[in-house]
Amino acid sequence: MTVVLEAKGLAVSTTAGGRTVDVLRNIDLSLAPGRVLGLVGESGAGKSMIGRVIARNLPGAFSVSRGALHFDGRDLLTISDRDRLALLGRDIAFIPQEPLTALNPTLTIAQQFGEHLERLGVPRGERRARIVSALAEVRLRDPQTLLDRYPFQLSGGMCQRVLIAMAFAGRPKLIVADEPTTALDVSTQAHIVQIIRRMQRDTGTALLFITHDLRLAAHVCDEIMVLYAGDMIERGPARSIINNPRHPYTRALLAANPALSGPRLRLASLPDQMPAISAFADLPGCRFAPRCPVRDPACAAGGFEPLSLGDGHIARCAPGCLSGETQAIAPTALAPWPVARSDAPVLQVDNLSKRYGGGRTLFGAETPGVNAVLPMSLSVRPGEFVGVVGESGSGKSTLARLVMGLEPPTSGAIRIDGKDVTKDAPQARVIRLDALQMVFQDPQSALNPRRPVQSLVTQAMESPRRRADAVTRLSRAKALLTETGLAPEMLDRYPAQLSGGQKQRVNIARALCVTPRLLVADEIVSGLDVSVQAQILNLLLDLREARDIGLLFISHDLAVVRYLCARVIVMQNGAVVEEGVTEEVFAAPQHPYTRALLAAVPPDDVDQPWPVEAA
Repeated sequence: MTVVLEAKGLAVSTTAGGRTVDVLRNIDLSLAPGRVLGLVGESGAGKSMIGRVIARNLPGAFSVSRGALHFDGRDLLTISDRDRLALLGRDIAFIPQEPLTALNPTLTIAQQFGEHLERLGVPRGERRARIVSALAEVRLRDPQTLLDRYPFQLSGGMCQRVLIAMAFAGRPKLIVADEPTTALDVSTQAHIVQIIRRMQRDTGTALLFITHDLRLAAHVCDEIMVLYAGDMIERGPARSIINNPRHPYTRALLAANPALSGPRLRLASLPDQMPAISAFADLPGCRFAPRCPVRDPACAAGGFEPLSLGDGHIARCAPGCLSGETQAIAPTALAPWPVARSDAPVLQVDNLSKRYGGGRTLFGAETPGVNAVLPMSLSVRPGEFVGVVGESGSGKSTLARLVMGLEPPTSGAIRIDGKDVTKDAPQARVIRLDALQMVFQDPQSALNPRRPVQSLVTQAMESPRRRADAVTRLSRAKALLTETGLAPEMLDRYPAQLSGGQKQRVNIARALCVTPRLLVADEIVSGLDVSVQAQILNLLLDLREARDIGLLFISHDLAVVRYLCARVIVMQNGAVVEEGVTEEVFAAPQHPYTRALLAAVPPDDVDQPWPVEAA
């Protein structure tokens, strides 16, 4: 069988703490034309590092120390820089994770695409027609009108389609897609995946698909390789990996993923986090062993070879850990949603709306406005979790900003504990500060990098109304860290020293400092690894039990909303199109838009066809 990409015993090394460590160890893979190989694992697993080895774009302190890597019969590790550059873009193309970062904001789409076609040798007179044709292939409507636009004038999904069109423009033999759908809403994700797969099948291109979403990989890929801390720990046909996972880490990833159907089971979150590169030298054996719930004494020493499990399915693990008996971890069912202790809502929104722009210019011309939120009403009672779902641009985040008083509404009323806070008056601000707190999507930008955790989580105690001395703040900080599952030694650390999940826990701890009655959470688990996501979701459920806190949870992930929220509100183009008990809405959606959203989610059953036909 012809092989486009092949790696044997590939290792990448660096120096950490004065010692040489392998960042990637013993990577074996092969990829044939027209096939899709998925690289799956948490952040830090080494997925993107493999892509960087292919591009020969490793960070300065990293180098390939062992093994071989061949593309189409050529040694990618020894070819000249000139030959390598000739391959990139023409025979090997990349679809990056962040389309707005990958595209130059100062150049139009036509200019950037034209430069790419020039490099491919397309004559100048043919380029514009080729660009229009390529954009039409990725289902961009009226592509002629997009040529003179800049990236910031397009949505994230549109920018991603432009990059897909550029990747396929040279009909490459290999495409490396690095998290191409991360943080996209479910509809856009389904469309992007459908486009990539259709074009990949039409051209016979081999595809290396990098993702942290094991369920998505199962529907996209022919074969899956699961990575952990630079090690290949399991590999095999996609359906075999999902239906019969053997390595404890693969099982843990699946157990941490909320389901869209079936019984609601408490997510099994892994303790701690993936080891840092500096710790690799102290882990000569299985690097997953410190977190493994069924580790064998032989794991720490390692030295075991990959075990064949039949039909091309292999796992690198101690034989005792692969047995079904040692891996039987019974999931616990979630308790039914508690009855609210009070019928009086903590938040009541009546006919709330927000319109941007509109009116007349200085010269009298009328300008069209945008209805970000059409008149809507909702309520959240103490201890009640309410989810708000919809595609990007549906009005979800605008609703959150209105509730928090970050923007004034165009019409309607907002009441907290029965008190009107619609107008931005000093009294309304005090009521909001006492009752509401918001947790933002990006934990990194929400934290002051110059403050240690102890200062961050007790920031509310610096206001004149809550000013406290150092001893009181320290005591409160310790209590908040305990409540949010953070170790006491985190108190003196700075945000740069924390993982993404730890930063989000710090954000939640800070929001809890004033004992709010309602949390407003805007996409707070978007883009997080599934194991970290499970920790955050379980933390929110535990906080509801301990504090009777209400939650307005905004998300594009329907499975997460089903796991967390008793009620759901579905928004489209600023309007509420459906609402009700989450289980009832998801089991029997009445509105076509809700049905379309649910159809766009990768099914729990890998044998069920997906994705939906792209628009």
